[in-house]
Formats: sequence, C-alpha cells, structure tokens
Amino acid sequence: MTLNQDEQLRLAFLIRVIKKEQHHLLQTDARLFTTPLTAKQLASLEQNISLAEQLDAFASRFGRLQDNVGDKLLPAVLLALGEKKGPVLDNLHKAEQFGWLSSSSDWIAARQLRNKMVHEYIEDPELLAASFNTAHQFIDLLQHFAKQLIEAVESRGLTDQ
Repeated sequence: MTLNQDEQLRLAFLIRVIKKEQHHLLQTDARLFTTPLTAKQLASLEQNISLAEQLDAFASRFGRLQDNVGDKLLPAVLLALGEKKGPVLDNLHKAEQFGWLSSSSDWIAARQLRNKMVHEYIEDPELLAASFNTAHQFIDLLQHFAKQLIEAVESRGLTDQ
C-alpha cells in the first residue's frame, strides 16, 4: 500500500516521539525501582517530595507511552498496511495476530494500572505500591510492543525518514 506524504509524516512523527518516550520511561523506571516500592515509603509522600515527583513522572511517562503506542501508532500502522482500523480491543487483537503484541489482556491490565496509579494516588499506600510495582513489570510489554510496531513500519519503508 502506498501512503500519501501526510500519512508518512504522521508515522515518522509518531515513531520519533515514541522513541523519546521509551528512553525517558526507561530512565525514570531505573531511578525509581532500585528496589520494589513499599506501602511504608508511599505513606509518607507528603514528606518525600522527590519520591512523589518520581512517581508522577513514572505514571505520566507510562501512560503517555501507552497512549501513543496503543491509541495512535497501532491504528496508524494498521491503516498503513491496508487493515481496517477498529475499536481498541479489535486493534489489539490484530496486533496479537501480527505477532507485535504478546497479550492484549496484559495490555488492558497495564491500562487499568495506569488509572490506579493516578486515581488511587493518595488514599491507599498498599494499593498504590502494588500498582506501581506491577506497572514496573509491564515496562517490557510496552517497550516490546513499541519496538515491534516501529520495526513493522521501518522494515516496510512506510516512512521517508
């Protein structure tokens, strides 16, 4: 399938942004998770502004990468390949069929974690610690999916860049 210049530019832009987001998330992840987070640490966030800021950065970067990969790049790649773009779950199932995503169920679970990291922030240190620690375990899923989509675009020469 031949893409018009706007579609090529859009794919190239998304890839550049996602590569930066991957790098930034990995940096924040490495600094934040030298050891698993505990409820005790998170119960004292008001006194530990540095940790609170790291948590904010991690949650933001995790969510932004997930949004850009799942909600923007995936549909753009499917369209570029001549596939019909559908609802998010359908797109994720197609990504599984293409071998780009190991588990759409895990992707949805990671999406729900993102919401817990943001909305349960103050109320429950146990839940918050569990959410962040589990999100840390999903970093490989996000990174691998992004890499697979980028390779699908680049290997087919779907961008000029």
